[in-house]
Amino acid sequence: MNDNYHIFSDGRVERHNDTVRLVTEGGEKKYLPIENAEALFLHGQIDFNTRLLSFLDDHGVAMHVFGWSDYYSGSVMPERGQISGQTVVKQVRAYDDPDHRLEIATEFVAGSIHNMRANVAYYDNREYDFGGSLDALDRRRDEIGTVDSVDEAMGVEASARRAYYATFDEILPDGFVFNGRQYNPPDNKVNSLISFGNSLVYANVVSAIRATALDPTISYLHEPGERRYSLALDIADLFKPLLTDRVLFRLVNRGQLGEDDFESELNSCLLTESGRETYSREFEKTLEQTIEHPNLNRKVSYQYLLRLEAYKLKKHLLTGEAYEPFERWW
Repeated sequence: MNDNYHIFSDGRVERHNDTVRLVTEGGEKKYLPIENAEALFLHGQIDFNTRLLSFLDDHGVAMHVFGWSDYYSGSVMPERGQISGQTVVKQVRAYDDPDHRLEIATEFVAGSIHNMRANVAYYDNREYDFGGSLDALDRRRDEIGTVDSVDEAMGVEASARRAYYATFDEILPDGFVFNGRQYNPPDNKVNSLISFGNSLVYANVVSAIRATALDPTISYLHEPGERRYSLALDIADLFKPLLTDRVLFRLVNRGQLGEDDFESELNSCLLTESGRETYSREFEKTLEQTIEHPNLNRKVSYQYLLRLEAYKLKKHLLTGEAYEPFERWW
């Protein structure tokens, strides 16, 4: 699987001969082996030009840009790896069919709840008693099969996520108080980690969708809108518990992130550059982990699971084969 490169230093990214070079503000030069790259993630104040963009396009490398407080700002995507008018037509028809759209949307929610529950069950089997939270998630999973609209499905997902997030304050150590999800901007250390991690999941899903002929702006659970890849929001919800939250738990409970990795400004709490680097390293290590896939009969990386999810949805749209969302099986 190709590599992601995260750039935190301020400076300039440019094409240099047949590779990409970062020139920092201090004049240091670093080279990125573009032949192994899946995507560049720009976190610092970084200049680039059209010569670089053309070079990245030739190599099929995406560039994801993060702005103030490391919010995801947008992506510069290379020419799509596959183009299929038939796929886009099928995708739009499924969106326009209320019953078909609801069918897909509820599968996204059901898979998301399953993966949240897997995290809670992991800790319930240890020193915690999360029986009440597990019961609440089970009820939401049953409820999703009875909804009559996408709005109702969104409501069930929100209720399940509240029950899930209610366990965080017990799982996390002293000094990391959650008190529920807050963003735009995040108001504490836990929320800043979730926001940053979710942005990384979203950007990686955007790259995964590009490998298919799916249109990333046509979605089923989240309403398609301006200036966002709403299909990536749908698929990202499945993987946030596996990626964002498990990375968060590991780093915080092992003491790899501390007070010095956060800074408060303008009524917000943000990760420092060192905090973002620490989280990104662990996130990339997690993407590289492999697991034996029960259907493919081989080991696949977590990153490949993102691409596989897009292919599964595409196959459902083209052939009518039932779409079964990613549900953690290990």
